[in-house]
Amino acid sequence: MAAKGKSWDAQAVGRRKSSVARVYIGSGSGKITVNNRDIKDYFPKGTDRYVVNQPLNLLKVSDKYDLKINVTGGGTTGQAGAARLGITRALLKLDAAARPELKAAGFVTRDPRKVERQKAGQKGARAKYQFSKR
Repeated sequence: MAAKGKSWDAQAVGRRKSSVARVYIGSGSGKITVNNRDIKDYFPKGTDRYVVNQPLNLLKVSDKYDLKINVTGGGTTGQAGAARLGITRALLKLDAAARPELKAAGFVTRDPRKVERQKAGQKGARAKYQFSKR
């Protein structure tokens, strides 16, 4: 089901770590809303905003499209990475000719790294409790 109030040209899903971002893209003036909030309010860190805007800045279309992003799960860094992948996939639906440029920048590939689970009887995924011989 598409977002209400506006007709969106394309939509895509991006994932990173345990975060999932649903991205809706449509022609507009460059307004980005994340979870019904302005991007500056949702991502106070400049690095997260930079990551979200990377595909748009690379293709020089940051003022041509409006974006609505719904993100869930994980922290802000994972959510920003998920949004970047979602934006990239949505842009590819609109213009498939941009794929080589986006692929060369590394935005098309999903980052498979996730947190390794904690093992039983250990402190963490790899860290063990200190061994005492005596």
